[in-house]
Amino acid sequence: MTSIDTRNMKRDSLFLMADVSLDGSAQPTRVKVRNLSDTGMMIEGPLVAATGQRVVVTLKQIGSVGGRIAWTQSARIGIAFDEPVDASKVRTKLIGEMPEAPRYARPAVAPRSGDWSVRKL
Repeated sequence: MTSIDTRNMKRDSLFLMADVSLDGSAQPTRVKVRNLSDTGMMIEGPLVAATGQRVVVTLKQIGSVGGRIAWTQSARIGIAFDEPVDASKVRTKLIGEMPEAPRYARPAVAPRSGDWSVRKL
């Protein structure tokens, strides 16, 4: 069993973007965040990195976080943070930005009056 299989931190599976800068790199690389915990994350994208390499990850609602590459597997990369973060900040802000459910998620209801014509949006 590898260290990847023995993780015990709660992880949130989500889909958002982050910027990752490798140590010594001038430009950050935009990557997809596949899951996030207080102590690390799994990303997917065009980043080419080696295990142990230092990185700085910029996440919305958290900011810049230092870490190192814990593992790599094809286009997926595991990052261990230097210090724990509050991963719940990312998810709560995503939910809080939406004033109401998207139109496709709202229940279909009949109009209050007898007017069954098509509504214009």
